Amino acid sequence: MKVAVLASDSLTSSKRTLAGAQKVIRREHPEVEFVQFNLTSDPNQNAAITNAVRNEAPKLILTLGSSATSLARQYFTDIPIVFSGVKYPVLSGFVKSTTDPGGNITGASLDVPTAIQFSHFKKIVPGLKKIGLLYTQNTASLVPSAKIVARQAGLELVAVLVKDDRHLPAALDSLAGEVQGMWSVADPNLFKPKSTRYILLNSLRKGLPFMGFSRYVVESGALFALDFDYKAVGFQAGTIANRIINGEKPGNIDVTSADVIWFHYNENTAKRIDVTIPDELAAVAKEVYR
Repeated sequence: MKVAVLASDSLTSSKRTLAGAQKVIRREHPEVEFVQFNLTSDPNQNAAITNAVRNEAPKLILTLGSSATSLARQYFTDIPIVFSGVKYPVLSGFVKSTTDPGGNITGASLDVPTAIQFSHFKKIVPGLKKIGLLYTQNTASLVPSAKIVARQAGLELVAVLVKDDRHLPAALDSLAGEVQGMWSVADPNLFKPKSTRYILLNSLRKGLPFMGFSRYVVESGALFALDFDYKAVGFQAGTIANRIINGEKPGNIDVTSADVIWFHYNENTAKRIDVTIPDELAAVAKEVYR
């Protein structure tokens, strides 16, 4: 029995995800042979890779990253696909919903549950009532559900659409006088290098606690972020793969969200905006940036 592994890159994060998935699959199905293919920047080579994958006649395809998932979803509609290392799989168009993926695909996302993010924010900013969000049309579909989760947490999410870079200063200013903190989602149309620097610098100047969407944003100056363990995401993908090997249909298996979550914070930023990180969070911080 073969499992084709389609990787978007050769980064350490992808290798950890794969190691986690392989460990879980081999525990239940030691007979499985993994055949790995790495995508390239050459479309012609990737076309050859899709042919090579099909020639292996795999039981299922395990994808690592969004590029590999997109390629697999396009060319392999008749082979079960389990994705991993993907953010916002519904927004990316990979599945219909996390609870009803449909078709031949499901997997383990990198998404940290919004409720957990807001819970941490409330611990760090006592008396938090309103949080701001800057977004573009690229992530607009995430806003309605986030507002519902915010209300359930006793918060009001004030979301402002940024139409283009020229509107960014006015959008940030409109939130600064209304909210007690800023939340963010991984929006590549908004968080380009220049605009990211602007948002972080001006949030700091305005004394607004800013929650980043990854530890890299914390390293750049955000107050804190919740990140995930790639190997644990791989464990989730491997568990899903076993269910499919055992006969379940991918479209009936819920997409998972990150279940091993790391806390990161920036000590310098905390001091500059006079925020004290609770001892219970500081004690378990994966990374502290100074």
